[in-house]
Amino acid sequence: MRLRDTVTGEESTLPVTGVFVAIGHDPRSSLVRDVVDVDPEGYVLVQGQTTNTSVDGVFAAGDLVDHTYRQAVTAAGSGCAAAIDAERWLADHEESEAAEGKQLETRQYRLIGAPR
Repeated sequence: MRLRDTVTGEESTLPVTGVFVAIGHDPRSSLVRDVVDVDPEGYVLVQGQTTNTSVDGVFAAGDLVDHTYRQAVTAAGSGCAAAIDAERWLADHEESEAAEGKQLETRQYRLIGAPR
């Protein structure tokens, strides 16, 4: 493996047969901390075994909610769960609006963390 010292720029070679890259253990929730409930460590709080957050229609998954594993495979699996929860939420809201004879509202949304 070729290495480069980030201070001096000096390059060296490290003989290895494998590598595991870790990118940190802090949840990157600063984008949503002021929007959904988080715990003291910054993990987004979800309701029970779902991906539902404290904001109706907002779902969280993966490393953002997983205190234990924080791995890509876990994130991919819970991301799929969040997609299913979101799909069900949309279907439920569409059915309830239709049952009340309402059209779905057109709302103005701003992406969380997007420049204003």
